[in-house]
Amino acid sequence: MSVINTNIPSITAIHRLAANQADLKTRLERLSSGLRINRGRDDPAGLIASETLRNEMRGISQAIENSQRAINVISTAEGALNEISSLLLDIRGLIIHAANLGANSEEELKADQLQIDSIIEAIDRIANTTQFGGQKLINGNYEYTTSGIKASAISTLTVFGARVPKGSYQNVTVEVTQSAQTAQVVFSAGAGLTENVTIQVAGTTGTEVLSFISGSTAASIASGINAVSYATGVSAVASSDNKVYINSQAYGSDAMVSVKPIDGSFIVSTGSTASDDGQDAGVLINGQRASVQGLEASLRANGLDLHLLLTADRGTILGTTTFQITGGGATYQIGPEVNTSGQVSIGIPNVGSSSLGNADVGYLYTIKDGGSRAVNAGYTAEAERILVEAIQQVAVLRGRLGGLQRNQIETNINSQRVALENVTAAESAIRDADIASEVAAMTRAQILVQSTTSILGVANQLPQNVLSLLR
Repeated sequence: MSVINTNIPSITAIHRLAANQADLKTRLERLSSGLRINRGRDDPAGLIASETLRNEMRGISQAIENSQRAINVISTAEGALNEISSLLLDIRGLIIHAANLGANSEEELKADQLQIDSIIEAIDRIANTTQFGGQKLINGNYEYTTSGIKASAISTLTVFGARVPKGSYQNVTVEVTQSAQTAQVVFSAGAGLTENVTIQVAGTTGTEVLSFISGSTAASIASGINAVSYATGVSAVASSDNKVYINSQAYGSDAMVSVKPIDGSFIVSTGSTASDDGQDAGVLINGQRASVQGLEASLRANGLDLHLLLTADRGTILGTTTFQITGGGATYQIGPEVNTSGQVSIGIPNVGSSSLGNADVGYLYTIKDGGSRAVNAGYTAEAERILVEAIQQVAVLRGRLGGLQRNQIETNINSQRVALENVTAAESAIRDADIASEVAAMTRAQILVQSTTSILGVANQLPQNVLSLLR
């Protein structure tokens, strides 16, 4: 049918031209942006999946950045602790030098004490000035805060890690299930020794040989043993029933006391040895069996990492004590989601001279000139014990920081990088444009637009055929 008012072929050509132009526009947009999905209408389901993956990618990327920054913080603290450790070793060398009284003049002893005081001041300066991003690191700023600790039960406490709910606290229950004991041997002196006796007394610190004359009482025997307790680590008590209780000064399985008669009979026959070992306390912390050495207990489980020293009164009597961890510590967000699984925490205690050491052996500041354990006052043995404890404390802290960095943060970075790689690949498969495919499609669309335009021109001329009927 020949008509003039309606040109159906032209309308069809216009429709196809519009479709081809839209297709060409889409290909040009994808090639210029590199994305297959530029707006929701391109692929609604794909857009939802892609945005979900992008959300994960952003969280993972930030977790990696956070982990890198956490490593920088820990490395800064560990570097300062390394310097403090070197300074403590220098002090120990000076203490051992000062103990060489037979070869040192008074001026040399004063010089040793002066250098010790200077090093302790340097340790305090490092502890108070080491910082990252304006935050002090090893001055106790990141120490866990506690409440409810009874001095009669817990002598010292160091919390290395804890999960403390925001606005609340973590309760800690310490239960002594087995009493700590010193090593002990007992001698019944009666009215006095019936013969001259020479004995060898040995403890964890050393060995001494003591001689007692016939008739020596329990009190005089105990006094003689106590006179050398600084060298043996063994002390004695005379009871009212003329017995001598010879005990190690320390508690636990590492403590020992040995008494061997060299001449005469004392406790056992000559040549034999009476000996005993101590017993570690049995401790449960929040129901978990703690690792115990003497009166020292530590636990690392269920998000709680702490070390404590029980008092002799608490460690030798069965019972329970409780306290609360109320906050503090350094928390690092190393996971892609903000929850306890994506966070690690560590307590960094103060490593100044007022904190290094413990209540049992004393603190570092006491070995300064005028202190209760000053080296120039002759307390070299006591000062050395403080140094040994302080060196151990710094070494443990460095080890825990290193363990946190290597075993948790660095492994987290590796796993998050793998996750980021896979999630990015999945998101790319959904959202990115296949350039080769899009170029081919663009070429096809260009040809179709050109051909459809030509066809539209032909279609528009079809109504002119009607004129031939009017001639």
